[in-house]
Amino acid sequence: MKHFRSGLVAGALALGTAFATLTPAWAQELPRGDATALGFDPDRLARMDATFGALVDKGMTPGAVLMLIRDGQIAHLSTMGKRTPDGEPMTEDTLFRIYSMTKPITSVAAMMLVEEGKLLLNAPVSTYLPAYKTLSVVTGEKDAEGKPVTRPAKGVMTVRDLMRHTSGLTYGFFGAGPAREAYNKAGVASPENTAIEQANLLASLPLEHDPGTTWEYSRATDVLGAVVEVASGQTLEEFMKARIFDPLGMEDTAFYIDDAADFPRIAEPFADQAKLGSRDVFDPRVRKPNQSGGGGLMSTVHDYAKFAQMMLNGGELNATRLLSPKSVQLMTSNHLEGIKPGKYYLPGPGYGFGLGYGVRLDTGNAPSMGSAGEYNWGGAAGTGYHADPAEDMIALLMIQSPANRGPLRLIFKNLAFSTLADSRVDD
Repeated sequence: MKHFRSGLVAGALALGTAFATLTPAWAQELPRGDATALGFDPDRLARMDATFGALVDKGMTPGAVLMLIRDGQIAHLSTMGKRTPDGEPMTEDTLFRIYSMTKPITSVAAMMLVEEGKLLLNAPVSTYLPAYKTLSVVTGEKDAEGKPVTRPAKGVMTVRDLMRHTSGLTYGFFGAGPAREAYNKAGVASPENTAIEQANLLASLPLEHDPGTTWEYSRATDVLGAVVEVASGQTLEEFMKARIFDPLGMEDTAFYIDDAADFPRIAEPFADQAKLGSRDVFDPRVRKPNQSGGGGLMSTVHDYAKFAQMMLNGGELNATRLLSPKSVQLMTSNHLEGIKPGKYYLPGPGYGFGLGYGVRLDTGNAPSMGSAGEYNWGGAAGTGYHADPAEDMIALLMIQSPANRGPLRLIFKNLAFSTLADSRVDD
């Protein structure tokens, strides 16, 4: 495929630079290219920065980092505003809570184990976590004491259900319903729970839907992280560092920031924009037992660009292959045929869902620009990631503004894709 070939070219460019500077290829940032030669309109790039900069000036977020990548090269990178409300100017090496942009990385970890024969997508989750052998589902009714009525779950929760959010699990920090209330009462979100402890606690609570029937955004990827731990024999942090972050040179990506010298690089939201439901954003400076596969990582724009380009290249970057192109194809294809949308269908109109990604089904039927086959996901604090194989393009937004994440991500995506002067969709 076209984007796989261009990724190899980009890798060669980066490797050549590495030889010239005596720096290992894996430690290189993606090479920088000429925006005009890569098919972008300079005036529209300036408009994108000016428009988003005005939103920063308006107070919708303290600052932002915007990156556009094409043919494996950074075509545009801009910083604006400040890292924190009263802090230093935003920089390229700023550390962001990427929340659910952790999910694609955890899904890659699982697919690596699938390729090694240590995981099966259609295997019951109970194969790896026995607590999931017997599950219950809320009926929506309450008994005489006002407690939720449950019944035995129909069907079996599989590893693929975890990856495509059809497990029947849910989230407790937004929305309403007896399953969500049970999560909050049981303290599912406590950072004191390890991944496996949290997964086992979830198994003891009622599901919101029968497994395999309904797309519902959930803690399924947290459970997937626990499955990765069992199948690999490592903590999720150990597996990701050894198998993904170190090979790709993602030196600034981790669940916690342990070195106090890096604390000033952490971006923070405005105080009145920092709530996720009733909770504040997490503090990465304080190490806790939990390593959330669904939303716990910190990263920088350059680190995440390496991960995103690896995926767009079909699983490889700088001669380091993490996945087969067929695995990437499987992950970025729609897996929701015959599945009902739940209360909150976050992929949105025109999108299906793959294994860790929202997947665009066709060019139309969506409120944003893009091509059929585009895949994406974002984080609760506002970060966003879009990859368009037809255009060989990646757009990355790094902000910290939980309250304004929806409009800011949509504005950024339309601004980013409108900067293209050379579309390759009909090539």
